Amino acid sequence: MGSTASHDKNELYEFGPFRVDAEKDILLRDGAPVALTPKTFQVLLVLVRHSTEVVTKDDLMKTVWPDTFVEETNLSRTIFMLRKALGETLQDRKYIVTVPGRGYRLAESVRPVPDQELTIAAVNHSRIQVQVEEKKPWPWILAAAIFLVAAVAGAFWLHRSPRPVLTNRDTVVLADFSNSTGNPIFDGTLRQGLSVELEQSPFLSIISDEQIAQTLRMMDLETNARLTADVARQICKRTGSAADLEGSISRVGSQFLLTVRAVNCANGESLASSEAAAADENHIFQALGRVSSDIRNKLGESLSTVQRFDTPLQQATTPSLEALKAFSSGIQVINARGSDAAIPFFEHAVELDPKFALAYAYLGIMENDILEPSKAVEYERKAYELRERTNEVEKYAITASYEKETKGDIDKAIDACQLWIQAYPRAFHPHDLLAGAMLPVIGQYDRAVDEASQAIRLSPDFPIAYAQRMFSLIALNRLDDAKATYAQALERRLSNPMLDLAVYQIAFLQNDDAGMATEVAKTKGLPGFEDQFLNLEGDTAAYFGRLRDAREYSRRAMDSAREAGQNDAPLIYSITSGLREAWFGNKDEAKRRIVQGLQGTPPRDVLYLAALAFAYSGEVARAQTMADNLAKRFPEDTIVQFNFLPTLRAKIALDKANASAAIEYLKAAAPYELGVSTQSPFTWTAMYPVFVRGEAYLAARRGAEAAAEFQKILDHPGIVLNQPVGALARLELARAYVLQGDTTKAKTAYQDFLKLWRNAEPDVPILKEAKAEYAKLK
Repeated sequence: MGSTASHDKNELYEFGPFRVDAEKDILLRDGAPVALTPKTFQVLLVLVRHSTEVVTKDDLMKTVWPDTFVEETNLSRTIFMLRKALGETLQDRKYIVTVPGRGYRLAESVRPVPDQELTIAAVNHSRIQVQVEEKKPWPWILAAAIFLVAAVAGAFWLHRSPRPVLTNRDTVVLADFSNSTGNPIFDGTLRQGLSVELEQSPFLSIISDEQIAQTLRMMDLETNARLTADVARQICKRTGSAADLEGSISRVGSQFLLTVRAVNCANGESLASSEAAAADENHIFQALGRVSSDIRNKLGESLSTVQRFDTPLQQATTPSLEALKAFSSGIQVINARGSDAAIPFFEHAVELDPKFALAYAYLGIMENDILEPSKAVEYERKAYELRERTNEVEKYAITASYEKETKGDIDKAIDACQLWIQAYPRAFHPHDLLAGAMLPVIGQYDRAVDEASQAIRLSPDFPIAYAQRMFSLIALNRLDDAKATYAQALERRLSNPMLDLAVYQIAFLQNDDAGMATEVAKTKGLPGFEDQFLNLEGDTAAYFGRLRDAREYSRRAMDSAREAGQNDAPLIYSITSGLREAWFGNKDEAKRRIVQGLQGTPPRDVLYLAALAFAYSGEVARAQTMADNLAKRFPEDTIVQFNFLPTLRAKIALDKANASAAIEYLKAAAPYELGVSTQSPFTWTAMYPVFVRGEAYLAARRGAEAAAEFQKILDHPGIVLNQPVGALARLELARAYVLQGDTTKAKTAYQDFLKLWRNAEPDVPILKEAKAEYAKLK
């Protein structure tokens, strides 16, 4: 692509049904505006301006991101979003053509709109009167010229951007405000308010609270230690940041004076400062907003983005100082004491301000952390309803969470994260959400690994990103890579129960009993996690046929969850233990546990697992009713429509001796059958469609196809892990070989299952059946 010539402000282009307005950054389709992010519009504009050429990927990236290092994936995502906005599909690339190995070109012919079309309306509706003095015109011309030059120079000096102090690769540390007013309401609150203000900036990158907490541990300080100017500068040096921002608030007569100063942490030099006065407490947020906007511009951010991303603090959070104080206290507690301990602070924040969207969003996150999906969904719905009371960053986060957790629409949730990444390429949270909450649901573990790696690159001290990467590597059976990722986390002295869970999974897959016990011990007495690991131990015991041990662990898990004040977790444990009993042949015990778990309005996964357990217990009518309920309650939910319902309907069809219908139902699940439900405890629901399809082929006496399905389960131990289908697939594989008449393979498969269950209780019905079937082959 040649050098880009300067373009007139009033340039307009047309192609197909579209009109591109370069001056207003607007794309119209048949006169109606089409929503595009700024970067997406810029890519389109480059393609339009060079419509007769192939624009290389390198040229596109240099033109659209001139001062920013971006990877090719950024461009790919932007092209994806542009194609979607233009209405393209995978089968119909009518506007943008990919030229392999080179770049992209516009397929449609582009017609520049002539200047006459742009100006004729203005000419028709304007009258310009010019009075010409014939005598001595030059003084007037000279004066006009001087005036014009002065005006242009004044405008230049007024609007010019200051010399950048920071670059878009730098990070900064936010210190606590020094408070000399004597009023504790400002402690922590002003730092949190400034953090929300500054996170709107696509230019600045603030070191996260998680990274600060980790650095404080390395400094042998408490994770909730006060971030004085001295402590903040030490963190700044340790994290390789360019500056720390130090704020203060003081009284000047009856007013308050807020000051923020950016300091080079390497040499203590002041880089920029800003201050603003507030007449009283009611105007503190406005003053903080003025300081934030000013310091962003002085540090090097363009005035245009400062003005564009500048949601007032009282709109982005709350107009209540007390509510923001409670919220900031909750944020501080997360890293020091965990999600469960932070919940009361966020609850208090929404009591003080029932329209505090960001507090509802955090409540949703915390409740999901401690396995309370019903509460989480309600909080996420409330946050989404109030999302206009947040800044642009939080809108993306709330939308992505709502689409995934409440509606279950994975495609829309992924789109929201991709838009978020385009607008804020330095944000790590969208990558983390893609890696942990979205891509595993549809079985895209390779992509999940890549997204987790991006999150780690952008926030190297965020422990959850390491755990997400480990989970997907485990799912891909890449245990050595998962261990290497854990080693990287340990090098940075990171700790989190999610990391412990990943290590437990590795230990299970490697038959390391001592390793599993070590990870369980770490969560003893930890609310919200002790119960999850106890239930995990129950699953492991059941995997090896030790049903009495499994029941005891499940009981202890339910007790621990109740003691922690959880509502959903005990129901989930009761339901999953009921499904286990049904699979093992104890139908009466299964139904008792299912009924015990069906209280109130069950969350999505509880309803599904209960319906499946009823189907395996012979309660076909109840299973059908619950399946219909699922279909009605979750019409847009990806995993419900393409995993849960096909599996349920297939199992119900098998109960009615209709194997062909079961096989047909499960065709819809094929693209998503390797996915896991992240709302359920760990990997329950993993590969259930495959297991039921194998049963359907057995019922249809199609042994070869059945064997292939059960072998598929055994080939993915990192997905199934310690769930019952991982053990039962060995027994079902043996039955498939019997159906094929392959006695040798059948004996081997039976032996594998019986060896796995060598310490099982002898009275488990499924074990009795297996022994009897094996005896017939001898």
